[in-house]
Amino acid sequence: MAEALARLDWPEHVAAVSAGSRPTGWVHPVAIRVMEELGASMASAYSKSAEEFQQATFDVVVTVCDSAAQDCPTWPGARRIEHWSIEDPSHSWRDPEAELQRFLDTRDDLRRRIRELVSSLLAGTPETED
Repeated sequence: MAEALARLDWPEHVAAVSAGSRPTGWVHPVAIRVMEELGASMASAYSKSAEEFQQATFDVVVTVCDSAAQDCPTWPGARRIEHWSIEDPSHSWRDPEAELQRFLDTRDDLRRRIRELVSSLLAGTPETED
């Protein structure tokens, strides 16, 4: 969701990629749904491994769950590393309404954090921790 949000909201400023420390091999259907509600194209979205990008150069690397921060602590090509402790909304839910709401809440939280991060980068000011 973070990659799609950054591409949707900041296409002229951000070349976003996302990857997981433990990729599932598929994108959760509810994540696709909540992103498409915003107009984000998810047609080319796929699950990628962080290992693909560990030697790449980045202005910022953001880890969005505690396991990713622990599994991928070294990003030699990153100028800056941020960690956002965000709970994975895909934890098993028996109530489809509750699951949808978790994905919506996560999407909106990510969107706010990305907006703040990109705004701070464009302004040339350091990001504040949440």
